[in-house]
Amino acid sequence: MPEHRTVTAAAELLPFLFENWPDTKRTRIKQWLKFGSVRVNDHAVTRHDHALKPGDKIAIRVERAPRVKAAPMPAGLRIVHEDEAIIVLEKGAGWLTVALDSGRGRTAYSALTDHVRATDARNRVWIVHRLDRDTSGLIVFAKTQPYKRILQQNWHKFDKTYLAVVEGVIKRDSGTLRCHLNEEFSLRVRSVPPGDDTREAVTHFKVLKRTHHNTLVELKLETGRRHQIRVHLSDMGHPIVGDKAYGAVTDPARRLALHASELRFVHPATEEKMFFELPLPGVLMKLVQ
Repeated sequence: MPEHRTVTAAAELLPFLFENWPDTKRTRIKQWLKFGSVRVNDHAVTRHDHALKPGDKIAIRVERAPRVKAAPMPAGLRIVHEDEAIIVLEKGAGWLTVALDSGRGRTAYSALTDHVRATDARNRVWIVHRLDRDTSGLIVFAKTQPYKRILQQNWHKFDKTYLAVVEGVIKRDSGTLRCHLNEEFSLRVRSVPPGDDTREAVTHFKVLKRTHHNTLVELKLETGRRHQIRVHLSDMGHPIVGDKAYGAVTDPARRLALHASELRFVHPATEEKMFFELPLPGVLMKLVQ
């Protein structure tokens, strides 16, 4: 795509963009405009009806996050990807996504806030989804509220894959787990008969490996209910190793054996298909070797 176009006749900005970037999706062009990526004579313009005159130069600049020498992320957190719209983070077990009501505990949110404010004290991050404190793996944050809203509105369409090591041997090779959850209590979610205060939870599973005592299972979420994987596996009679709240009796890794391993989603600014993958942490892999 050429760096810029020169206006030859009076026009409004949005129709000009459609005409001069014909191979680009119109929704993407509108996002360029909305989030300040369209420059007219090197000035960001967001009005779709901005009047253009002959000689104006139009450029598209989707800026990537600046590279700066910032303090390293704390142990247990690693930035996998960062650009002008999102941060994809690897969160270690033991880190909260955001502070509890008590305000206590290390949070990925506060660490990333410090990170983005290294370049500008006005910067901040927005939470798109969460991982439990003792769950490791991939988590996405947005760098503006509009990007957060786009991601959350479409989150149910994206693919989220987890790996878990559970107690006992699951005999079925694959299947779908369904139940209705009562999320009234903050510490423990319960599966209950359907009712006005319940929400259906659906998880698809596939066994990857069996040992004499444990099973490594891949889980794909169809719904995103709180603790749904933990409840489903407990209801199967195979609680996640280390998950004492849901019936586990073993804890050899001294952590919950649940890991958010893959994310597939559409980038909120560029509409590019994004894919991220993290292997099972070594401490959990040892449980099935």
